[in-house]
Amino acid sequence: MMSSNGVIPTGPVQPSGGTGRTGSGRTILIAAIVILIAVIAVAILTLSVTTTGAGSGTAFPYTTMYAVSFPEGEPIAIGTTRIVVLSYNNEMVTDVDGEREKLVVGEDRTFAPRHARITVAGIPVLDSDFQILMKYKGVRDSRAYFDLTVRTEKQVPEYLVKRLLPPTVDARPVQT
Repeated sequence: MMSSNGVIPTGPVQPSGGTGRTGSGRTILIAAIVILIAVIAVAILTLSVTTTGAGSGTAFPYTTMYAVSFPEGEPIAIGTTRIVVLSYNNEMVTDVDGEREKLVVGEDRTFAPRHARITVAGIPVLDSDFQILMKYKGVRDSRAYFDLTVRTEKQVPEYLVKRLLPPTVDARPVQT
C-alpha cells in the first residue's frame, strides 16, 4: 500500500488517533489483581472466631475426627477459648477457660456444647454450635496427644478449621 507521497511504508502501520486500548486494558487488569490480593489479605488477616455458651437441645449432624497434639504447658488460644495441658506420668490436667479436669491415658471426655461465630473483617460468615469429645492418648516429646471428635450443627469447611488453629496445634483429619 502506497502513501499519498508515493513512498511504501516499511514498518508497522499505527492506527490514527493514539496508542490504542492495550495500555488501559493492562492497567485495569493489574488494578483488579491488586484489589483481589488486598481483599484476600484482609480476609486472611481478620479471620477470627468467638466462642460462647451454646443453646440447649441443639442437634449435631456433622462429625469430624482429628488426631491432635498440643505443646505441653504452653497456653493455646483457639478463638476466645484458652487451653493449657499439663501431664504427669499417665495423667493429664486440662485447663479450658479456667475449668480444670483430670484425664488418664485412654479416658474419654465430653465437653459442654459451645457456640462459635466466625467473622471476616468483623462480618459474621458462619455461626454454629459444636461439641468436642476428647480421648487422651498420652505425652511424647513434650506434646500432649488426643483423638478429638468435633460434632457441629453446620458443616464447617476444613480450610476454616485449619486457619483458626494456632501454628503450635497439629490437627490432622482422621478417616473412620
